Amino acid sequence: MIGSIFTILLALGVPIAFVLGISSFIYLWKTQMPSVLVAQRVFVGLDNFLLLAVPLFILAGKLMNASGITRRLVDFFYILIGHIRGGLAYVNIIASIFFAGITGAGAADTAAIGSIMIPAMKKEGYTPEYSGAVTAISSTIGPTIPPSIAMVVYGAIAETSIAKLFLAGFIPGLLLGFAQILVAAYYAKRQKFSVRQKIISIQTVTKGFFNTILAILMPVILLGGILSGVFTPTEAAGVAVFYALIVGFFVYRELTISDFLKILYETSVLTGTILIILAMAHLFGWILAAETVPEIVAKAMISITENRILILLLINLLLLFTGTIMETLAAIILLTPILLPLAQSIGIDPVHFGIIITVNLNIGLATPPLGVCLIVASPIAKVPLEKIALSAVPFLMASIVVLLVITYVPQLVLLIPNMFMR
Repeated sequence: MIGSIFTILLALGVPIAFVLGISSFIYLWKTQMPSVLVAQRVFVGLDNFLLLAVPLFILAGKLMNASGITRRLVDFFYILIGHIRGGLAYVNIIASIFFAGITGAGAADTAAIGSIMIPAMKKEGYTPEYSGAVTAISSTIGPTIPPSIAMVVYGAIAETSIAKLFLAGFIPGLLLGFAQILVAAYYAKRQKFSVRQKIISIQTVTKGFFNTILAILMPVILLGGILSGVFTPTEAAGVAVFYALIVGFFVYRELTISDFLKILYETSVLTGTILIILAMAHLFGWILAAETVPEIVAKAMISITENRILILLLINLLLLFTGTIMETLAAIILLTPILLPLAQSIGIDPVHFGIIITVNLNIGLATPPLGVCLIVASPIAKVPLEKIALSAVPFLMASIVVLLVITYVPQLVLLIPNMFMR
């Protein structure tokens, strides 16, 4: 019953928080369970110290963006590789990799980097749809490289070390970036993009580096503090906010009080949205557990095949499909309690599975019909979403190849966590 109601409401386009809430309330009413369970489950779902990191990382990312960090990052990489054939596409991808260490949110990366890179690429002769596609697909790297809001939410639900998840995201994130650069290099050669003849002086590179060093230092400080035990991931998010305020107000002096108030408002709205989804999803997840849905799903998949490789493939297909129709955090909240027990039953490490689920759903950020990064890139590039989506297909295929590699070669994912944390 609850599954039917959920499917109907989702198909009607009802916001996911209401889909989860209404489905849960109808189930409780039909089964005549005590109404106090609603308040209890909602409270339990939000009563987690780790979740404080979510609004803090959102706030830090917005503050760093308003401080001019994005522009300085793009300018620096443009100095280094902008003169190479297809260089602006490389700048776009590499800037997204570094910007990932600031925001941890794909749509934010698309908006911040796209507003700079898409007009610049169009001016240099790149087609608008290609410029938008490169920006949208490279932004999906952001939530994989720490700090990642998606990993914080997964870690809280799965009761898994967020520090290990952060470390595990590095190699997959870099592999995604490398794969996308290879596709961009192919297009640069095939389309014969223009080459800027420009001499790079040591003085220019040095100046660009010092303008950018504060952005590069932020993830270093955060991860260094977490690994050394100076602060927890949640405390690291607070340090990130403090760092962003210092840089914005006193170093670059581009952050104003009015900007700060606007950012606080935007962060509050976004945080409220996430927490409502999380609260309703916890209630919904409790009902699924009571109805033994995780066990049913596990038995259904194992009835199809007991082959570990094929089960992982089925999980990936389910996650890829879910990412196309559901927002990333909502999907993580909903599917983790269902799929994690199945993954553990076939010997998948929870940290490894966290990266699998995160990368899968991040690919959905650039996949229609939801495709949040595509939606953000479309008005900036001034072309229809479907044209950008079509141009993004080769990049998506490259990302899926990387996904399969990290799924079936767990050593790549767990290498850095095992080096630093036991």
